[in-house]
Amino acid sequence: MPELRSQALQLLSLCNPSEKGSAVIALREQYLQGCITINAEEHLTEAGFDIPGRPASPILVNPGLVKRRSMVTEEGRSVLIHALAHIEFNAINLALDAVWRFPNMPKEYYEDWLKVAAEEAYHFDLLNRHLQKSGFKYGDFPAHNSLWEMVGKTTESILARMALVPRTMESRGLDALPPIQEKLSQAHDQEAVALLQIILNDEIGHVEIGNRWFNYLCQKQSLDPIVAYAELVEKYEAPKLRGPFNYAARKAAGFTDAELAALQITETN
Repeated sequence: MPELRSQALQLLSLCNPSEKGSAVIALREQYLQGCITINAEEHLTEAGFDIPGRPASPILVNPGLVKRRSMVTEEGRSVLIHALAHIEFNAINLALDAVWRFPNMPKEYYEDWLKVAAEEAYHFDLLNRHLQKSGFKYGDFPAHNSLWEMVGKTTESILARMALVPRTMESRGLDALPPIQEKLSQAHDQEAVALLQIILNDEIGHVEIGNRWFNYLCQKQSLDPIVAYAELVEKYEAPKLRGPFNYAARKAAGFTDAELAALQITETN
């Protein structure tokens, strides 16, 4: 019977986004049907795999070189949708990486991140299809690689991975999506607004998964979560969070009242 973590590593190396997304969704369906096992003890290696697998385009540039364009034009809105699709493609990769890379976690950990990978694949497909309705496709505009760069920094520490990818990088989406929805609504792209609501609802769950496993690891290592998080942000030079924050979404995603209060202090300073 196929094994989940080794399968995740193989899918991570796939370059075609649509092929990867379809394969990830199929892998989860097979797992839910009882056709895939999990070997949590095995220490896998990426030797022989080129990861993450990605297409030749989009061209990856410094974040400052990714131009913002007016939402008034269809191309401007397409640039924005393309940027979101790129984030979702990277999110497929980061979820697959979380599955294969870290051994000796409970079965539920691997199930959670497989679910995330499948939902990110669905999000990518939604955005790419919307992009194609405007005459564009994924790869037509430059993109940046900040999300995967943080994945790369945290390959040796699952604690750092949970703290700095879902709880830091992905949580920024909870704050950013509502203002983007408002701009798209003003531009009368209600279909895009609806797609982003689907994504926002799911992303709350993804950040909650990161929060849950970060707190699990802190408890297991007798660490104070707030102190540990601050130390990891400094050690790995993670981007500092800046407001305005979506407090309701963050609370739903499992951030504690103490963590939300700390964000409020950051926002007012």
